[in-house]
Parts: sequence; C-alpha cells; structure tokens
Amino acid sequence: MELSQAVEVAVDAALGAGAADSEAYAQREVGREVRVFGGEVESLTAATSQGVGLRVWIGARAGYAFGTELSEPAMKDLAARAVTAAELADEDPNAVAPRFAGDYPALEGLRDESISSWGADRVVELALGVERAAIGADERVGAVETAVYADSDDSVAIQSSTGVRCAYEASSCYSFVQALAGGEGSKETGLGFGLARSPDGLDPEAIGAEGAERAAAMIGAAKPPSRSCPVVFDPTVAASFAGLIGGGLSADAVQRGRSPFGQLLGETVASEALVMHDDGLAAEGLAASPCDDEGIPRARTALIEDGKLQTFLYDSYTARRGDVRRAGNASRAGYRSPPGVGTSNITIASGELSTPELLAKAGDGVYVTDVAGLHSGVNPVNGIFSVGASGRMIQGGELADPVREFTIASDLVSMLKAVEEAGAEERWVPFGGVVRTPPLLVAEMTVSGS
Repeated sequence: MELSQAVEVAVDAALGAGAADSEAYAQREVGREVRVFGGEVESLTAATSQGVGLRVWIGARAGYAFGTELSEPAMKDLAARAVTAAELADEDPNAVAPRFAGDYPALEGLRDESISSWGADRVVELALGVERAAIGADERVGAVETAVYADSDDSVAIQSSTGVRCAYEASSCYSFVQALAGGEGSKETGLGFGLARSPDGLDPEAIGAEGAERAAAMIGAAKPPSRSCPVVFDPTVAASFAGLIGGGLSADAVQRGRSPFGQLLGETVASEALVMHDDGLAAEGLAASPCDDEGIPRARTALIEDGKLQTFLYDSYTARRGDVRRAGNASRAGYRSPPGVGTSNITIASGELSTPELLAKAGDGVYVTDVAGLHSGVNPVNGIFSVGASGRMIQGGELADPVREFTIASDLVSMLKAVEEAGAEERWVPFGGVVRTPPLLVAEMTVSGS
C-alpha cells in the first residue's frame, strides 16, 4: 500500500475492532551514511524502513501498536493489538484523540528531488572531498578522526477518525569532519559541518576548511585564569544552549516539575536582546513540516519576546492536561513510538553587530567554541549548570590565545538575562535539535580555569 492508503485502512480497522477513535502515523525513510578515513571508505550503509504506528482510544484509555507490513491483513492485526493495549491500559482523563485544528500551511522546498539523483559513488566522493579539504587546508592538519556524509528521504502520512489528514515529503542531508591538528606537543580536534536538503547544498571545501581552522586554532591551548568576565558563544555553542532551553519549555517537562521555567510564564526570563521562537514554518530548517506528528498544523510560536516567557510547547495531551487550547508541537522518534512534546526549528533572532564587532564589545573575556557534557551538567529543576568548555581568549576586543579545560557556570535564567547582544551572522546548526542562531554575547559568566 501507499502510506496514505495504509493510514486510512488502519484507522477504519481500529474503529471496526472496537476503538472509539483512532489515529495512524505512517513513515517511509530511505537513508544512507558514508564514513571515510585515510582516503578510503570505512563504511557505507543504505537502508529503507517503513511502518505504521496506530493509537486508539476507548473511553479514558489509550493504546498503541506498530507494524512494518503495509497490507490490509497487517492493518487489521495492528488494530487488534492496539485495541487490546487500550483495554489493558489505566484510565486517564486526558487521554483524548487530537481534533483537526484548521488548514495546513503550504510549505515549499521541504524535499529536494535532486537527492535521488546522487548515487553511492557521488556521495562517497563528497565525503572523501570533505576529508581532502580538511587535510589540505592547513599543513598542521595531518589527518582526520572521521569524515561523514548522511542523508534521509522521508515520506509521512497521518490520518485520524477525528478529521486529521496530513501528508508530506522531506529530504535532508549533512556532512561533518573532525580534523586533527598537531603542534607544540599537542594534538587538537576541530569540527566542520554543513546541512542541506540535498548534497547539492553542501560545500565539501568549506566543511573541511572549517574543521581544519578550528583544529589549528586550538594548538597550544592552556587553561585560562579563573574570573567573572564577558563570554561570547559561537553559533554551535549558542545552538546547544538554545536546544536545551527549548526542552525546558516543553509542557511535559513543566508539568512533571522538571523545568526551571515552570513558574515563570509571563515573567521576565531574558534580556530584550534574546528573542526565541519555535518555527515549524521556516522551510529552510530541516525540522519544518506542514503538521506536527499528530497532524496538527505547524505554526511559528513566540517562546521568548520582549524578555518575557510567552508560552510553553504543547502536544494535544499536555494541552488538555494544562487546560490550554494550543498544541502543534508533537514529535515522534518514528512510527515505533507514540508522540510526545518536542521542538521543531528553534530560532534566535539576529542582531546588528558582526562577529568582530561583538568581540570588540566584549573587550576582554572568553570566546567559547565548544562545550562538553551540557545535558548532564545542567540541573533540570533549577537550571544551574557548570560545564566544560574550550575556545579562545578575547583581549582588547580581538581573538587571542586558545584555551581549554575550563568550566563556565551560571543558571539558565541568569544567563538569558545577561545576554547583551545577538550577532548578525546567523547559522543553522544540527545541535540541540535544529537551531538557527547567531553568536551571543553574555555580559558576565563565571569562568573557572587555572
């Protein structure tokens, strides 16, 4: 069956098996990954997966089951298993099927058809090109830890007995390299990456050169002196924090008491320089789609504006539990699991200062290019964190010596309130989800080094 037919058959089969309401989510994914090392292919994998996840509701009980065979007998078996799961589930007054919530936005460019024209030989050459570019960009780069190319070509169909009907196709790909640079008795690594809708949108030379530049820049790194000072996050670090904050704005985390933002709705949580949205309509972001994973239309949602926390992110379950009318942020790991709350594209608004101007405004401080253990180093209840970091000193408004093996510490709300400027040069980053962010200048943070 086609996916759209499979979800229709599954929904009808569930109703016929005794469900009061039902929802089917079908997905087909075609993906590849290439890893190269030393000018040779280390591994090449290609896989196609497909399946249907079926949710059913009987009274105040919900059940879930999934299957991989798209046939009418398989859908009937799937429906029987989902209904049995619902009959055995505990009652939950918030277990109600999502309702159709309006028209779906017309999004263009989610799938680049050229992705299917790139054969295995071409994507292998792209990955090898990234590795060559990294080694050739700087004589101090003698090798790479790994160079990777990966892509995915997806189709999704969602249908429910309550009027939900959404289907779309989307493609994505990325490449990254970990370059190794040696000098002054040390070896340093540097990450270069790119992401796009198809390999046509990737620049192997730029990805490799970025990895080489980052690695070479860290040669001779030492611990910085401990102090409180201005800190500039490069976009990769800013994206990691943005993704973490987005998770803390999940209504599920708030309702379970696992968010430092739980009691701060409508309160000042950031400076006015920090503007954050969840934007499922930004088609250039790889998490864009016309609907969320329950089939509710996507939207552009203001999370932090004018310094205030505007809303949390909801799926239909947490919206009902929290007695709010807004949903649209349901997310799934795939057809094998039911949905939960998740971000789409997190965006941080850019400012007016170029990166050199941002450094000049910082004066003397630290430019952070990498953090380690961010998720494990942050207390999910109060937002206090202390995480390992590396980067460059800022002296006289310019980048200076490389530094590593230090920590930065604060709490998330204090950090957001201390954001003094957002830079002008924004970038899509695949860390912490899918995030578009510029560099950020934090007026003061605690830096612990030597």
